[in-house]
Amino acid sequence: MYENISLPNKQDKNSVRSSSLILIAFATAFFSRLLASFGAPSPVNFLHFATIPLACGITLTQTKIKNRVQINLCQTLLLGMLAFLTVDVASAVLNSAGLVNVFLDTLLLVEPFLLLVAIVSLPVSTKSLKQLRNWFERFVFFHLFLIYVQKFALGYCNLPGHCDNIQGAFYRSGSGHVVGASVSASFGIYYFAIAKSRPLWVRIFVLIIGLGNILTSDAKQVLLTLMVGFVILALTKSKISKVIIYVTGFLLFMLVFNWALQNVEAFSAFNTWMRPELYTADGEATQLKLAGIRIAQEHFHTPLNWLLGLGPGHTFDRLGGWMLRDYSDLLTPLGATQTTIGDEVWQFVASSWLAEGSSMFAPFWGWAAIWGDLGLLGLISYLYLAAVVWRKLCLDDVSRFQILTIVVHGFIFTQLEEPGYMLSMAMMIGIRWHERKLATLI
Repeated sequence: MYENISLPNKQDKNSVRSSSLILIAFATAFFSRLLASFGAPSPVNFLHFATIPLACGITLTQTKIKNRVQINLCQTLLLGMLAFLTVDVASAVLNSAGLVNVFLDTLLLVEPFLLLVAIVSLPVSTKSLKQLRNWFERFVFFHLFLIYVQKFALGYCNLPGHCDNIQGAFYRSGSGHVVGASVSASFGIYYFAIAKSRPLWVRIFVLIIGLGNILTSDAKQVLLTLMVGFVILALTKSKISKVIIYVTGFLLFMLVFNWALQNVEAFSAFNTWMRPELYTADGEATQLKLAGIRIAQEHFHTPLNWLLGLGPGHTFDRLGGWMLRDYSDLLTPLGATQTTIGDEVWQFVASSWLAEGSSMFAPFWGWAAIWGDLGLLGLISYLYLAAVVWRKLCLDDVSRFQILTIVVHGFIFTQLEEPGYMLSMAMMIGIRWHERKLATLI
């Protein structure tokens, strides 16, 4: 976007080195599933737990920024993460959770904020920003290339509604099709909105293939997050003219979407949700969605559980739901602790016919899982970090829309704890923040 702009910056060399380190750290999370599917040992999936904090620490020690906005923003995020860690430790002490539980639970949730601190602490430099943006785009374009190879060349979707193996760079992970489609769709919208130096047809093409991943992977919930995020964004607009524009656009989209539901075979799977009886108080969707909360409450042993939960990794988050189980050979010797809550929730899922249709109704969802593990204090501390990003880093509607889709995802499944998705969103938000700041200097 700013390729032809040159700003004097003595720190360019250090900032380019730091941006390279950030890219390497990001790549360890983005490509870990792909590496594991090609035979790399399973601990490769844990590598980002070391590289992201390391990249953040080195970048902070090397940076020479003097801009008070950047310094204050980094300090605010770091203090917010310290508060979250404090709650995590208190919950672990209350519930006798292992130290490795605290380590993994904290990093699963605060890694995106660590990455944002690293990006924000870079000097506002055209060279480092260009490197960061270009390589990130190449990573996602490679992911999109894999998506369509898996779809058309490898035939991973032989039957409609059975396209879970189309996962791109997140191949061979449980919800990889949703993670992959979430990254693709968010990137397509991001690229269309900000790549103003590219020809319009290129931006439209990227938007189409990005959103097209929703259909190729049958990731219906991703479309829902985009729609709800767009509606909420429209409601945040103070000017009535903008509200009208956004609402009109949404209504037009809904008309076209409704027509597609009835007339286009590729959209027929979305009709699974169009059954009002599922959403009553006793409906199957309601009972399934709230199963985790209900089961967690049955295990409360002190009023403090409302404030501090049942312990990191002890309920129905990604860690307690399957990660501690799947990597028990690696984590149990390190002192990882588990409860029966995750298994009890899985047993309820197994008894529900609706669970086979979509993870849309899964009881393993982000906001409830944070509450289950860390209670109200954990939820408040995480929401504080999200609020800082919303107020301080999201300087335009592109970034605000991305934050809102993350919020909606938190009500559906465990996307808040999916490194590939959350770190990708952090990269886009961080790069966009730098672009907006750089524009003010020109």
